[in-house]
Order: sequence, then C-alpha cells, then structure tokens
Amino acid sequence: MAFNPPAKMVALVGNAGVAKAKLSIFNLLLRGFMAGAYIAIGGALCTVCITGVATPGIAKLVGGSVFPVGLIAIVLTGMELFTGDCMIVPMAAMMRKITWGAVMRNWVWVYIGNLVGSLAYAYVMTVGPFVDGQANGTMAVNAFGITAVSIAAGKVLGYKAVGAAGLWSCFIKAIGCNFLVNIAILLAITADDVVGKFFGIWFPIMAFVSSGFEHCVANMYFLPSGKFLMDWYPDVIATKGGLLLANGGLSWSDIWLWNLIPVTVGNIIGGFLFIGVTYFLMFRKDLPAE
Repeated sequence: MAFNPPAKMVALVGNAGVAKAKLSIFNLLLRGFMAGAYIAIGGALCTVCITGVATPGIAKLVGGSVFPVGLIAIVLTGMELFTGDCMIVPMAAMMRKITWGAVMRNWVWVYIGNLVGSLAYAYVMTVGPFVDGQANGTMAVNAFGITAVSIAAGKVLGYKAVGAAGLWSCFIKAIGCNFLVNIAILLAITADDVVGKFFGIWFPIMAFVSSGFEHCVANMYFLPSGKFLMDWYPDVIATKGGLLLANGGLSWSDIWLWNLIPVTVGNIIGGFLFIGVTYFLMFRKDLPAE
C-alpha cells in the first residue's frame, strides 16, 4: 500500500489547513454540523453496544471498537471536526500560509456546527432508540437509555464530586484524547488508499475511547442525551440514585463547567501543542517543495 513519508505528511496537513481556512462560514457550519452528527453516531452506537456488558474492560473495548465510525466518515467525506482542526489549521499558520485570526475563525464556527449537529442527533436518540412504549400508553427509558444516563452522570458528576482534582483529571484526559485523535488524522493523511485510512483512523480512536479519555465533540452528544432523558423522564434520576440523585440530575451549567469547558481546553492543547507544534518542529526543515 502506498503512503506518504512524514515530511510530506506534515506538508499535506499544512495544505489541508489552508483549504479549511478558506471555507465560508456557511460551509464551516454545514460541515461542522455533519461532523457533530457523525461523532454522535459513533457515541450512540457505543452506548448501545456496551449495554449489558458486565466486565468493565470488555465494555470499554467494545465501545472503543465501534466508536471510530464517526471519524472515518468525517475524514473520508471531508467534514469539519473541531478536534482535528485543533492540529490541522494551526499547522498552516505555523507555515505562515494563513493568519492566526483565520485559525480562530475556523475553530469558532466549526465548534458551533459540531455542537448543533451533536444536539440534533442526541434528540434523535432520546426520542427514538433510548425509549420504548409501555402498556399504559406512555414512553419509558429503556436499558440503552439508562446506559446513556449513566454515561452522562459519570462524565460530569464524578468530576464535580471531587472539585479541583476532578477538573484536573478531566483536563488531562482531554489532552490524552486529542493526542490520539490527531495521531489518527496524521495516519489517515499518511495513507493514500481507503483501507489504509480506515485502519489508520480506527486503531488510535479505539485506543482513546477504550482508555476512557474525554472528547469535547463526543461529549456534546453524550451529555445532552443523558440530560434530555433526565428532564423528560425524571423518574430515571431516582432509579440511578447516587450522585445523580444527590444533585437532582444534571444542569447545563454543570455540563459546561465540569466537562465541556475543561475538555475543550485540554483537546486544544493535546491537538495543537502535543501533535501540531511537535510535528512542525520536527519536520519544518524537511518539508518538500510545493
């Protein structure tokens, strides 16, 4: 199978960053929306597939094995994912092909698009596969929905319960996540064929999910889907008990403060600093001619 050597790979990342920086706001929002939905598809599939798996390690492996469908779809269809753009677009700026203002423009609009797409798919799952009709003519949260609630609670209240130590843990997990996500992006760019891109993406994404790291766009799906179920079916809060019952469910402020904000910052550092800056410094003198 054909592949691009590292220096050419870095040059291709820079070229991709230029192309992304030139997209219109409307295009960034549309591509961001689709990418958010694609990541949510992987998150929803992960939720369904781990339901009923009793062994924690096996559950994580199963979830990690199915989650990569989202990034595979994003890369192969040319959509815009914030966590990937944390590395790709700054690479073009470091090569002085675009401005840092163009980087921020890309990040802001793609982030918004990812959020809207994730919320839309969370709604689809919470009014569809996560609930079942009952004999009394009402809808109730099913086993898959209970798993969704558990995931959301664990990703917020587990950190909130221990304060600053929880925020630090969440932040570090986010750095680890986007370190692996952008390795997947680099491997996809290294490969010249679909099969190579598929496996280049699959292994690092499987590793990040199975390891329990935090991805801001995935959490734009995981957390709202759990909150929607708690808001619409409040009995599920008492069913789960523990931290969820003690906190009376999840608030939007908790979701942002105890997960999405620290995870977003950690993802930026993991993708931009640990992958983007590092690879640029290693190969900047070896970049091939355009």
